[in-house]
Amino acid sequence: MTDPRAVAPSALRVLHVSDLHFGRPAVPEQIEAIEAAIAREHLDVVAVSGDLSQRARAGEFQRAAVFLRDARRVSQTIVVPGNHDVHWWRAPLGLGDRERVYETYRAYVSADLEPVLRVPGATFVGLNTSHGVTRRTLTWNVRDISILGDLTKAQLEYARATFEGARSGDARVVVMHHNPVKGELSQRHGLKNTRKILGAFAEMGVDLVLCGHDHQEAIHYVEHTRKGTIVSTAGTVSNRSRGGRPSSYNVISISASSIDVVTHVWSGEGRTFAPGATRCFER
Repeated sequence: MTDPRAVAPSALRVLHVSDLHFGRPAVPEQIEAIEAAIAREHLDVVAVSGDLSQRARAGEFQRAAVFLRDARRVSQTIVVPGNHDVHWWRAPLGLGDRERVYETYRAYVSADLEPVLRVPGATFVGLNTSHGVTRRTLTWNVRDISILGDLTKAQLEYARATFEGARSGDARVVVMHHNPVKGELSQRHGLKNTRKILGAFAEMGVDLVLCGHDHQEAIHYVEHTRKGTIVSTAGTVSNRSRGGRPSSYNVISISASSIDVVTHVWSGEGRTFAPGATRCFER
């Protein structure tokens, strides 16, 4: 008899949210509306692509832990840290104890900075792009200090090896914080070496990247010679949205033949998130 858990569903449904910024920027009614949607919809996966906190404080992470705990009651979850979630000043430029950089995140959110989640129909690989202030992330732009994300060769090899062990036909999904595609309003990449990294993702057959950081929702299709990659950038769910845009999150349906991304946008009048723009892609 076939184990039903091993059979891929007709469509895997993923809620992708980012930049919750628990702390002063958080908007309680928006958070509560997302929590209600997660409880009501019973999605297969809830993916949180970093910046759960504003100042990496224990109280902020405690509220994030409650959000994740409640999501786990009805869905599988995967979460990675963002640049706001690290105590970069404890080991700037590698000076100091690197373990303390993630100490509070690990205590309240997850000990695993690069989790792997396997569900019927997809393999999710979390990659930590938030390394604090390192020599690799230094630029001549002072605005980049502690903001710019990075992926090392070793991390890309880790992702490659994990996907090589994935089931045949699984959608390959990367969850990371920093945006590899330039933001429309910010006109900035959040991640270093984006061309090289997106090329590596294409070579390893990545179907979908879930990221945030830019505080503006966006859905991109990056075309490569070998394989195209969809990039879902979730907008912030806080009062720190870029350009006065409303808070938002994305809901993604993954089937054997397609990936559909629907942006859900906050409606102040309705006090809820309403479906908005939809993009559909063939696999």
